[in-house]
Amino acid sequence: MQDRSFLILGDGCRLAYRFDGPADAPVLLLANSLGTDLGMWDAQMPALCQRFQVLRYDSRGHGASAAPPGAYSMDRLGCDVLELLGALGLDKVDFCGLSKGGMVGQWLGWRAPDRLRRLVLANTAAFMGPPANWQKRIDGVLRDGMGPLAEASLARWFTPDFIAAGSPALAAIRSMLMANDPVGYAGCCAAIRDMDQRRLLPLIDLPTLVIGGSHDPATPPADARFLVDHLPRGRLVELPAAHLSNVEQPAGFTAALLDFLG
Repeated sequence: MQDRSFLILGDGCRLAYRFDGPADAPVLLLANSLGTDLGMWDAQMPALCQRFQVLRYDSRGHGASAAPPGAYSMDRLGCDVLELLGALGLDKVDFCGLSKGGMVGQWLGWRAPDRLRRLVLANTAAFMGPPANWQKRIDGVLRDGMGPLAEASLARWFTPDFIAAGSPALAAIRSMLMANDPVGYAGCCAAIRDMDQRRLLPLIDLPTLVIGGSHDPATPPADARFLVDHLPRGRLVELPAAHLSNVEQPAGFTAALLDFLG
């Protein structure tokens, strides 16, 4: 974990982050999904670093960041980003988040739009109910650890063909899942359990790209279309992938991202 720097947030939580790319380029902030760390973006980095200074961070409860006990909230996860930007002296960034990272992006879009230039919401939703399903997941991971959950997650995050091909990326994602502290994972599950941003989408008056996966069972195409239909300045790109579309279709994802960011 020597490639990370660390910030102590106002509530005492340690947040891990890193920069890549030229220091004089505009900053693009990438936010990871539930169960992964900043390494989930590795396939995008060579292309993105040609045009951006890329800032990645491990969400609270994930990677090298701390995993405080208890339920987190989307407000808390969003404020983590604002504290990070403030500590680094960054007034405005482009933002791309996938799944949970995209939920944080929605929060930033209506709560702190002055901090964003453009917004990319990938494989995400404004609401992921019912809450009882998330509570069941929380109870399970705190009881049984990450093992059973990791294998079930991989089956939902990738298409059967991608899994059968045995990509090295699959092993990397499995390692990220298994490395999670169940307490931190459960804390973030609670943030998703309690989140409903559907009525707030019209407040996000920013250029916004929504990336969906045509085979995504976690945040299916209907969720992506709902976002676009309710965002004032949203546009949609759908990739032939399941949930982690940036890992399963790295070239298509990166091309869509760079095309949008101009």
